[in-house]
Amino acid sequence: MNAIWNSNHHNRHYLEKSFIWSLLMNPSPVPSAPPKKHRNLAQGVVAYISEKIGDGALEPGDKLPTESEIMRILGVSRTVVREAISHMQAAALVETRHGIGTFVLAPQPPHTLGIDPNTVITMRDVLAILELRISLETEAAGLAASRRTDEQLRELRDALDAFQASVRAGGDTVPSDMQFHLLIAQACGNRYFHDILSHLGTNIIPRSRLNSAKLAQDEPAVYMERVINEHEDIFNAIARKDPESARAAIRTHLSNSRERLRRAQELIEGPGR
Repeated sequence: MNAIWNSNHHNRHYLEKSFIWSLLMNPSPVPSAPPKKHRNLAQGVVAYISEKIGDGALEPGDKLPTESEIMRILGVSRTVVREAISHMQAAALVETRHGIGTFVLAPQPPHTLGIDPNTVITMRDVLAILELRISLETEAAGLAASRRTDEQLRELRDALDAFQASVRAGGDTVPSDMQFHLLIAQACGNRYFHDILSHLGTNIIPRSRLNSAKLAQDEPAVYMERVINEHEDIFNAIARKDPESARAAIRTHLSNSRERLRRAQELIEGPGR
């Protein structure tokens, strides 16, 4: 064993040796599975090394033990080890330098959706966001109707009342409109719906970028009254705990916005573009 770790790079190899000894002295159970079930075994290897990275036993820049050492210590095949390392590479936990070894990477910044809200500028951009919202919020509304609590329903009512008050006063309706949609996503009980809408910010509300009433060729008061009614339909379906009606109501609301934007886009750019 000492011969394996004999090197001029004493400090780094000491870390590696300590890691291997910690595996030998405190082995974590690896999921037992028939030999052909490599995936479960590979996940066990990933979980173990990820834990070592998480608790600081392995730090950024440290070199992992060799494939042979991991095979011997955890009792898995080379195929399993390589699959585990491949998973960790995909997760940006490690990188392999050919001919040198596999090294722990520094933690990555929080993952984003790859959508920069600041790039939502043109009518085409707003239309694309609306199409995304239709698929996303339709299901969120259905889930919210099934899962919402009484407290969440009260919060939705408060947001809708605030929206209506802003309309009547001629004030800024975007914050309360956005809050209404975010609360629906929150009430659906799946945080990822809320995370995506929060990431998009006020871009989820076309009025934040475009004059929606003008695009609809309506008087602003008439247009906003129609939006209020659409919101009420959504709220009432969620209040009744009627998932299908909630899905239909929010799809109608967002599809109306999409259709107005699509017609305006055709007037500006011409059909078929």
